[in-house]
Amino acid sequence: MSGACRVVVDMGKCSGLGICEAEAPDFFEIGADGQLMVLSYEVSAERRAEVEVAARACPTQAIVVEEVGGDA
Repeated sequence: MSGACRVVVDMGKCSGLGICEAEAPDFFEIGADGQLMVLSYEVSAERRAEVEVAARACPTQAIVVEEVGGDA
């Protein structure tokens, strides 16, 4: 099921190329210092595809999309 999710970034792997920003600019931004800023870690089900594309496009695999716990 493709529900809401959370973005996790391994900053040690991030090379600051900005591919994630190009794919999902509402969630990722490369600052003037070349460092990645995650604009929103929580992602709705409706926008999940955007961050999944960004995660797949990341050449260093620094971005992981995790399920958000649903039913308790």
